[in-house]
Formats: sequence, structure tokens, C-alpha cells
Amino acid sequence: MPKPTHQILVCQSFRHKGEPKGVCFKQTDGFLQYLEEEILDRGLDILVTATGCLKACEEGPVLVVQPQNWWFKGVDSHDAIDAILDGIEDGEPSADYLMY
Repeated sequence: MPKPTHQILVCQSFRHKGEPKGVCFKQTDGFLQYLEEEILDRGLDILVTATGCLKACEEGPVLVVQPQNWWFKGVDSHDAIDAILDGIEDGEPSADYLMY
């Protein structure tokens, strides 16, 4: 199986048993499905991976694009996801959501 050109890590705040899940899990209901559908609709070669806590709750919800290592904050809407995917297609990160 060939490697995808990109991987998107989506923080889902998975934590040790008993610790409450953070903002990334609570504010992203349905985002994984929307993200996957948009990637397919656009014909992009991207693997989406739900992750444990990425330790950036104060910036959340958080999404990371690899191999560029672009970290995005405040990804709390379909518009944000669309802007990030547009940036991947254009080769430039979406400045509105980029973590510096």
C-alpha cells in the first residue's frame, strides 16, 4: 500500500482512564466524518487519524497536518476544515487557524 501524501491528526482528547476528555473531543462532534467526506470529494490523498490529547487544549480544537507539521487551532466549524483543506491544496497553511 502506498503512503499517503499527507496525514491529518485530529485531537480527540483520549486520556487515561478517569480523566475527563478535553475541549477537542467535546467541540468536534461529527468532524471526522465531515473531514473524511471532504477529502474524498476533493480527491486528496490524505490519511485522517484521531489522536489522544495533543496537549494544546487552550488552543483547541486542534488539528495537525503532516509532513508539513502545520498546527491549527480553533478548528470548530466546517468552514475551518474547508479553509485548512484549501491550504493543503494550495500548498500554504490557512493563516486564520495556524498556531505560531
